[in-house]
Amino acid sequence: MTGNTYDLVIRGGTIVSAQGTFVADLAVADGRVAALGRGLGGGAEEIDASGRLVMPGGVDTHCHIEQLSGAGLMNADTFESATRSAAFGGTTTTVSFAAQHPGMRIADVMADYTERARRGAVIDHAYHMIVADISGGNLADIARLVGEGHRSVKVFTTYDKVRLDDLSILKVLETAREGGALVCFHAENDGLIRWATERLLAAGDTAPRFHALSHPRLAEIEALERICRFAEATGQPVMLFHVSTREGVEIVRAARGRGAPVWAETCPHYLFMTEADLDRPGMEAAALLCSPPQRQAADQEALWRGLALGDLQLVTSDHAPYRMDASGKFAHGEAPPFNRIANGMPGLELRLPLMFDAMVAGGRLGAEKFVELTATAPAALFGLAGKGRLDPGYDADIAIWNPDARRLLGENDLHDNVGYNPFAGREITGSPETVLSRGEVIVRGGALQARPGRGRRVVMECSPAMRPAN
Repeated sequence: MTGNTYDLVIRGGTIVSAQGTFVADLAVADGRVAALGRGLGGGAEEIDASGRLVMPGGVDTHCHIEQLSGAGLMNADTFESATRSAAFGGTTTTVSFAAQHPGMRIADVMADYTERARRGAVIDHAYHMIVADISGGNLADIARLVGEGHRSVKVFTTYDKVRLDDLSILKVLETAREGGALVCFHAENDGLIRWATERLLAAGDTAPRFHALSHPRLAEIEALERICRFAEATGQPVMLFHVSTREGVEIVRAARGRGAPVWAETCPHYLFMTEADLDRPGMEAAALLCSPPQRQAADQEALWRGLALGDLQLVTSDHAPYRMDASGKFAHGEAPPFNRIANGMPGLELRLPLMFDAMVAGGRLGAEKFVELTATAPAALFGLAGKGRLDPGYDADIAIWNPDARRLLGENDLHDNVGYNPFAGREITGSPETVLSRGEVIVRGGALQARPGRGRRVVMECSPAMRPAN
């Protein structure tokens, strides 16, 4: 810092944290926030943030990146393309999945994903372990990896090749409890989904729009209730992914009211889309298929209320990228039945802009709650030390937002490798103009200024959310 007090000073912006909003300068030294205040000393570089909102970079704890699905399809995004897209959207930390499949050793899977991210990731990152097979030494692998700072495990209650039965789930919960970790769930009842799917296909209802009927809301309701009871019985904290229904929010609220160690999230496609969005000609709706599916307007209102009341603690993207071609959505033909279409859509780049538009520009819950749901709370829950806040000593992961910038989303204007924008035609207000990761400007003036592989793995510490309830 020769000749200057700091490496970088962001001048005159409105600092937004989960606790409050104030006008101040922000200084960076050695990649971390060094000071907040008025009239700070000089920086080797200075950024004028007058009229801008200075916020923590987003923390997205639900991303599928360079991952082989249970159906054997590789995601469209590599770590390079996915984290590039994340950076353009103001996200500076991702937690993606190291996906085990039956017959694989979890330790080998984690080593493989670590190397992929080391080569390609533009931003900092951590991993969840997807556990699909607890045989052999896999429970021992989980325990060891938790001790090495991979303190998150994901379990599916549906999908034939990756789901675990109840006894296996309880064994995973027990293993996680011993080491101090969160166990995350895709919670839907497999039998109800299979039953509904068989009936639809037998009736000739094969178009993409029927996907929503194949995942009845009762499938989510039953599975969420069951997992909450497992958390209650074992005392092991759980994270319920992508809650989509009004009843789901009510189940979470009731469980937390009983003292069960339950945390939960939802995603933008449940807040901004409904089942009606799947009513499109031909195969167009394939672009929007996800599981659980989009629901109804009443469910959206319940989700927003759940966020306001704290029943739901996070909003994540569930970024699951598949192209609209034979490499992705149409791997099983040009007009496959809905149950043969890859589930998921791109979300990493749009999560923050969509939520900013609704919460900050639109005034729904406000800027402080926006920061809490998309940065501070996910970092805290998953023990991502140094992330999610702009306090001195924290990593200088910063998004400088133009709150007045207006944008009409285009058909293919994202920076991932997916080839379409699921929210095309929607106008949003607010854009992250400049994005920093550990004090380094990585996006400015619409251009990426970071190299692949600069991202670092973030070790998960044992957060309060991971501590057993009894």
